[in-house]
Amino acid sequence: MMRYLSLILSMFTCQIIFAQEVPSEENFQNKNLPGIIQSIDVEQDPILDKMLEWHIENNRIKNKIDGFRVEIFFSSDLDAREKALQVKQEFKENYPESRDSVHIKYSSPNFRVRVGDFRTKNEALKLHREIKDTYRLAFIVADAIEFPSMKNKNYERPN
Repeated sequence: MMRYLSLILSMFTCQIIFAQEVPSEENFQNKNLPGIIQSIDVEQDPILDKMLEWHIENNRIKNKIDGFRVEIFFSSDLDAREKALQVKQEFKENYPESRDSVHIKYSSPNFRVRVGDFRTKNEALKLHREIKDTYRLAFIVADAIEFPSMKNKNYERPN
Protein backbone atom coordinates (compact mmCIF):
# COMPACT_ATOMS: atom_id res chain seq x y z
CA MET A 1 0.00 0.00 0.00
CA MET A 2 2.85 2.34 0.88
CA ARG A 3 4.47 1.66 -2.50
CA TYR A 4 1.33 2.71 -4.38
CA LEU A 5 1.02 5.84 -2.32
CA SER A 6 4.65 6.81 -2.92
CA LEU A 7 4.29 6.01 -6.65
CA ILE A 8 1.22 8.23 -6.96
CA LEU A 9 2.89 10.99 -4.93
CA SER A 10 6.04 10.90 -7.09
CA MET A 11 3.97 11.00 -10.30
CA PHE A 12 2.03 13.97 -8.98
CA THR A 13 5.28 15.77 -8.03
CA CYS A 14 6.78 15.16 -11.50
CA GLN A 15 3.63 16.53 -13.11
CA ILE A 16 3.87 19.72 -11.07
CA ILE A 17 7.58 20.16 -11.84
CA PHE A 18 7.06 19.84 -15.60
CA ALA A 19 4.07 22.17 -15.50
CA GLN A 20 6.22 25.04 -14.23
CA GLU A 21 7.65 25.86 -17.67
CA VAL A 22 7.82 29.62 -18.30
CA PRO A 23 6.87 30.66 -21.85
CA SER A 24 9.49 32.51 -23.83
CA GLU A 25 9.34 36.29 -24.07
CA GLU A 26 9.23 36.30 -27.87
CA ASN A 27 5.83 34.58 -27.80
CA PHE A 28 4.37 37.59 -26.05
CA GLN A 29 5.78 40.33 -28.28
CA ASN A 30 2.86 41.86 -30.12
CA LYS A 31 3.10 44.83 -32.40
CA ASN A 32 -0.66 45.50 -32.15
CA LEU A 33 -0.16 47.36 -28.88
CA PRO A 34 -0.66 51.15 -28.88
CA GLY A 35 2.41 53.22 -29.76
CA ILE A 36 2.82 54.67 -26.29
CA ILE A 37 3.05 51.18 -24.80
CA GLN A 38 5.50 49.99 -27.46
CA SER A 39 7.84 52.90 -26.76
CA ILE A 40 8.07 52.22 -23.01
CA ASP A 41 11.00 50.07 -21.92
CA VAL A 42 10.00 48.21 -18.77
CA GLU A 43 11.55 45.06 -17.39
CA GLN A 44 8.67 42.87 -16.26
CA ASP A 45 7.39 39.36 -16.45
CA PRO A 46 6.28 38.55 -20.03
CA ILE A 47 2.99 37.24 -18.67
CA LEU A 48 2.09 40.81 -17.67
CA ASP A 49 2.52 41.87 -21.31
CA LYS A 50 0.18 39.07 -22.35
CA MET A 51 -2.39 40.16 -19.76
CA LEU A 52 -2.20 43.77 -20.95
CA GLU A 53 -2.63 42.67 -24.56
CA TRP A 54 -5.64 40.54 -23.54
CA HIS A 55 -7.20 43.48 -21.68
CA ILE A 56 -6.78 45.84 -24.66
CA GLU A 57 -8.23 43.28 -27.08
CA ASN A 58 -11.24 42.64 -24.84
CA ASN A 59 -11.95 46.36 -24.70
CA ARG A 60 -11.81 46.57 -28.50
CA ILE A 61 -14.26 43.69 -28.85
CA LYS A 62 -16.60 44.82 -26.08
CA ASN A 63 -16.85 48.42 -27.36
CA LYS A 64 -18.70 49.41 -24.19
CA ILE A 65 -17.75 50.36 -20.66
CA ASP A 66 -19.26 49.58 -17.28
CA GLY A 67 -21.58 52.29 -16.07
CA PHE A 68 -25.09 53.02 -14.87
CA ARG A 69 -28.55 53.69 -16.27
CA VAL A 70 -31.94 54.48 -14.80
CA GLU A 71 -34.56 51.83 -15.49
CA ILE A 72 -37.97 53.45 -15.87
CA PHE A 73 -40.05 50.51 -17.12
CA PHE A 74 -40.08 46.73 -17.15
CA SER A 75 -42.83 44.30 -17.99
CA SER A 76 -43.44 40.74 -19.13
CA ASP A 77 -47.04 41.24 -20.27
CA LEU A 78 -48.17 40.08 -23.69
CA ASP A 79 -48.09 43.66 -24.97
CA ALA A 80 -44.87 44.58 -23.12
CA ARG A 81 -43.04 45.49 -26.33
CA GLU A 82 -45.67 48.02 -27.35
CA LYS A 83 -45.75 49.46 -23.82
CA ALA A 84 -41.96 49.76 -23.82
CA LEU A 85 -42.01 51.62 -27.14
CA GLN A 86 -44.73 53.90 -25.80
CA VAL A 87 -42.74 54.65 -22.60
CA LYS A 88 -39.64 55.34 -24.70
CA GLN A 89 -41.49 57.79 -26.92
CA GLU A 90 -43.14 59.47 -23.93
CA PHE A 91 -39.77 59.89 -22.20
CA LYS A 92 -38.22 61.40 -25.33
CA GLU A 93 -41.03 63.95 -25.50
CA ASN A 94 -40.84 64.87 -21.81
CA TYR A 95 -37.02 64.98 -21.59
CA PRO A 96 -35.67 65.99 -25.02
CA GLU A 97 -32.12 66.51 -23.68
CA SER A 98 -31.92 62.75 -22.95
CA ARG A 99 -33.53 61.54 -26.17
CA ASP A 100 -30.36 59.89 -27.54
CA SER A 101 -29.82 57.76 -24.46
CA VAL A 102 -33.10 55.83 -24.20
CA HIS A 103 -32.63 52.09 -24.66
CA ILE A 104 -35.08 49.21 -24.87
CA LYS A 105 -33.65 45.88 -23.76
CA TYR A 106 -35.23 42.48 -24.00
CA SER A 107 -34.11 40.00 -21.39
CA SER A 108 -36.48 37.06 -21.53
CA PRO A 109 -39.29 37.42 -20.52
CA ASN A 110 -39.03 41.14 -19.70
CA PHE A 111 -38.87 44.25 -21.83
CA ARG A 112 -36.99 47.04 -20.09
CA VAL A 113 -36.61 50.74 -20.84
CA ARG A 114 -33.35 52.20 -19.54
CA VAL A 115 -32.26 55.80 -19.75
CA GLY A 116 -28.84 57.43 -19.77
CA ASP A 117 -25.20 56.50 -20.19
CA PHE A 118 -23.65 57.44 -16.87
CA ARG A 119 -20.12 56.58 -15.81
CA THR A 120 -20.83 57.02 -12.09
CA LYS A 121 -23.78 56.24 -9.88
CA ASN A 122 -23.89 59.88 -8.74
CA GLU A 123 -24.57 61.04 -12.31
CA ALA A 124 -27.41 58.50 -12.60
CA LEU A 125 -28.77 59.62 -9.23
CA LYS A 126 -29.13 63.17 -10.57
CA LEU A 127 -31.44 61.98 -13.37
CA HIS A 128 -33.27 59.64 -11.01
CA ARG A 129 -34.12 62.53 -8.69
CA GLU A 130 -35.33 64.57 -11.65
CA ILE A 131 -37.72 61.91 -12.98
CA LYS A 132 -38.80 60.13 -9.78
CA ASP A 133 -42.13 61.99 -9.61
CA THR A 134 -43.07 60.99 -13.17
CA TYR A 135 -41.64 57.45 -13.05
CA ARG A 136 -42.24 56.26 -9.49
CA LEU A 137 -40.85 52.77 -10.12
CA ALA A 138 -37.56 54.04 -11.58
CA PHE A 139 -34.33 52.71 -10.13
CA ILE A 140 -30.60 52.79 -10.93
CA VAL A 141 -28.98 49.72 -12.51
CA ALA A 142 -25.43 48.81 -13.45
CA ASP A 143 -25.15 48.28 -17.20
CA ALA A 144 -22.70 48.30 -20.11
CA ILE A 145 -22.94 51.81 -21.56
CA GLU A 146 -21.82 53.48 -24.76
CA PHE A 147 -18.57 55.40 -24.68
CA PRO A 148 -19.26 59.05 -23.83
CA SER A 149 -19.16 61.35 -26.83
CA MET A 150 -16.37 63.88 -26.97
CA LYS A 151 -18.24 67.15 -27.30
CA ASN A 152 -16.52 70.43 -27.97
CA LYS A 153 -17.47 72.80 -25.22
CA ASN A 154 -17.20 76.48 -25.85
CA TYR A 155 -15.57 77.93 -22.80
CA GLU A 156 -15.25 81.65 -22.36
CA ARG A 157 -11.88 83.02 -21.45
CA PRO A 158 -11.74 85.04 -18.25
CA ASN A 159 -11.16 88.74 -18.75
